Formats: sequence, C-alpha cells, structure tokens
Amino acid sequence: MDKEVKQAFNQGNLRANAAYQAAKRNITIDPITRLEGHGKVDIYLDEQGDVERAYMQVPELRGFEVFSLGRPAEDMPQITSRICGVCPTAHHMAATKCLDDLYQIQPTPAGRKIRELVYNTFVLEDHALHFFVLGGPDFVVGPEAPAGERNILGVIGKVGIEAGKKVIGTRKRLRELIAYFGGKVVHPVLGLPGGVSKRLKPEDLPKFQELAKDGVEFAEWTHQVFKDIVLANPDYVNMITSDTFTHKTCYMGMVDEENKVNFYDGKLRVVDCDGKEVCKFAAQQYRDFVAEHVEPWSYMKFTFLKDRGWTDFSEGPDTGIYGVGPLARLNAADAMATPKAQAAFEEFYQTLGGRPVHHTLATHWARVIEMIYAAERMEELVNDPEILNENIREVPTKVPTEGMGVVEAPRGTLFHHYQTDERGVISMANMIVATGNNAARIAMSVERAAKGLIKGGNVTDGLLNKVEMAFRAYDPCLGCATHSLPGHLPLTVNIYDHRRGLMQQLVQS
Repeated sequence: MDKEVKQAFNQGNLRANAAYQAAKRNITIDPITRLEGHGKVDIYLDEQGDVERAYMQVPELRGFEVFSLGRPAEDMPQITSRICGVCPTAHHMAATKCLDDLYQIQPTPAGRKIRELVYNTFVLEDHALHFFVLGGPDFVVGPEAPAGERNILGVIGKVGIEAGKKVIGTRKRLRELIAYFGGKVVHPVLGLPGGVSKRLKPEDLPKFQELAKDGVEFAEWTHQVFKDIVLANPDYVNMITSDTFTHKTCYMGMVDEENKVNFYDGKLRVVDCDGKEVCKFAAQQYRDFVAEHVEPWSYMKFTFLKDRGWTDFSEGPDTGIYGVGPLARLNAADAMATPKAQAAFEEFYQTLGGRPVHHTLATHWARVIEMIYAAERMEELVNDPEILNENIREVPTKVPTEGMGVVEAPRGTLFHHYQTDERGVISMANMIVATGNNAARIAMSVERAAKGLIKGGNVTDGLLNKVEMAFRAYDPCLGCATHSLPGHLPLTVNIYDHRRGLMQQLVQS
C-alpha cells in the first residue's frame, strides 16, 4: 500500500472511529413515546460516558393564541378543544369558565353540576387511559421488557383478557356520558356562558347512576391492580423512591374552601417543598403569581412563581419551580373531598413517609387515587336531585371585556385568559397548559434520570425507556405542538462530536 493510500485509509478509519465514539457519547431519542404530541430528548455524555447534560425539547410551535384572534369569544370552547384530541374536555371547560367570567355571569346550579359531572367523568376515563395505555406498561409489563410489549397489548397479556375488556368497556361507557351531554366525546359542544346546552332527562338518570356506581368499583379495582403489581414489587418501590426520580419543588393545585382537591372549581393553592402554604389565589389573579421563562433550546415556556423569580432549574426551599398534576394536587391539598379517596390518600402518605411526597413516579399512584375521587364525585352528582332541574342556563347580558378561567386538567392546572372588544371579538388570548406549568420540573426530571441511570457509556433500550419514564409520569400533552404536514412525524438520529458539533443526521421521513 503506497503512502498516500495508506494515509487516506488511516484518516478514514480515524473519522469512522470518531463518529463511532461520538455516537457513543451523544444520544438522541426522537420521537419520544407514549405521550400526547411530539418531543425529543438529547443526552450528552462526557469522556467517561457519564451524562453531562440532558434536555427534553419541544421542537414545534403552539399557535392557538394567534388562531383565536378576531374570532367571536363564544367560539373559544370549540376552537380550543381542537388543541388536543386526548384532553379536549379540559380546554372546552376552561374556555367555558373563561366565558362566564368574560360575560360576568354565573351558571345555574343545574348547569354547574352537569358541567362538573361531565368533567369528573372525563378525568376518570383519561386517567384510566394513562394508567393502562401510556404509563402503566412500564410497570405492568416492565420497564426493560422488549419495546414491542410495552403497550396495551402487553398489559392485557399480563392482567388477562377479561381485565382488558373491563378497562375498554368502562372507558367506552364513560365516554358515552360525555357524548350524551356534549354531542360528541372528542370535541364536545356542551359549555355556554352561564350554563350548558343540554339537560339531563329523568328517564336517562338511572343508567348514569349505575355508571357512576360501576365507576367507583372500577377505580377501586384499578387501585388494587396498582398495589398488587407495583407496590408488591420491591424493585419498583425502590425505583419510585430513589433519588433518580425525586425533586424537592413547590406544588400547585386547585382546592375548595376546606383545602380539599377539586378539579372543576376553587382557588389555586401553592405549597413549598416542606408542604407549607406559599400562596392561594383565584384564576383572575394568576398573573400576580405565575410568570413564564424561555430557554433557547425549546419552544416550551417554563413557568415559575413570580414572587420567587426564575431560579434556573433548581430545587429546594427557595426554588420558584412548581409542579402540577396528580402528585402536586395531593401535595397542595389537605385532604380529598370523598371518603374512599381520602382513605387512599392517607395510605399513600403513610406508605411513602409523610407529606409532601417528592417522588416523580409516585404520580402514577396519585393518579389512581384521583380516579377514586372522580368516580365518587360522579356518584354524588348523579344522585343530587337538583341535577334534573330544567333551568340549565342563565343568558348573559353584560358587555364583555376580559375573562379568565381555570380547571384542573388530568395533567395539571390549565389557565385560559381572553380579552375582547365590546362585540365579544377576541383581541388577546393566553393559555398556560398543564405541561407548560410542569415544563421546568419535567426538564429537571429527565436530566436527573439520565444522570442517575447512564454510567460509563452503558446505554441500553431499557435504560433509555427509564429516562422516558421520567417525563411519562407527568402524562405530558404536547398535542398542541404537532400541527404539521404531511401528517406524520419523522424519526431523526443526530450524531455529534465531543465538542457537540453535529457530524451526521439520519432521518426517516
């Protein structure tokens, strides 16, 4: 081999080896899986193969605030429900409550109770979706099981076909209740300023009373499944309580007048990492307490407590970062508002060492406890005689100017804020979604998991799935960021050199 050929050959080998080493030191998971919407995770390893930094990125841009400009305010419950096909009822209800405030009208008692019945039904079926389809496979099938088994079919294979039928059948019936009032389940048309568009007919009441009763049994059964499969497994308990999946931050959740969890109405309560109340405010005051921060590597905004300021991605007594969602709601409240949920609430904190609980993966348990509350609340509402009252709407007469509404979406606190001209045409719209409220904590969780799990360049599919479990616990909803053509998402793998320079990009379009 002559000198020039040998030199070129050696340089080629060096480049190939550099690419190989870079591939070992830098990992991109794109797209991340079992969540609503699209995101990716970039993990950078140091020379020893340990994690230097890890980022969860949302690479698309939300645009619904802009889409809404110039539209009649009464269209907002229908426009915003299109943000996500999984959680349309949350946006629909937040928008409807925002219209109540905008038009300075209170819904009639029957209208309010129908709204809350529909909303708790939605939370119950949505939580069941996450437990059995999105997050549950990591525990029921196993975090390091083959990727092809970590899905609903794998879950059914573990719990049995009859259990699978129970999950699918119950969710179907719950969704039928939403469709009864909303006309359709995916994009309901229930809410109107001052009430709702359809009453509950007396002849239809018995089937919904039976559904609520069955819903309580289903939620308790799900709770037992969680205890039998997750809590009975020492490896799972050790993973849940490990430092790898733990952050000490503040927490926000909606509570009633007795500081008990409420999904539909109440004030927002924030507690610090020791469980002490930091603040408590109405939806109309959210701008005094919540602010947003932007990072150059994501289109997601990162919310923080305004009085504490942006403290970077930090935790501890002085942090301005807070979490929302099932775990946060339990931490922010003093109790649950229904008896069976309260018993599960007490067992939760007793088992995990007291309040508050900071273990991210414990969110799955908190989610199941909320299923019990939602079902019990359904049962209370369908047995309330006032829900049959024919007066389901108070027609607004005030000139609209500005309104704000908030609900507890399954994933956490959801704010809607509109301003209009005197005709009720939208001139400003702002929405802070649950995943935006959780964004900073999710970013911290992904990096903490990556650093705790990946050592010495040892990277397996099972370890990467455990990194994904760090964000999956939050049930993030990035659906509002996936409006793109031609209607499918590309698979992208980036290969970097040790200086983080992009060497090669492999794309499956």
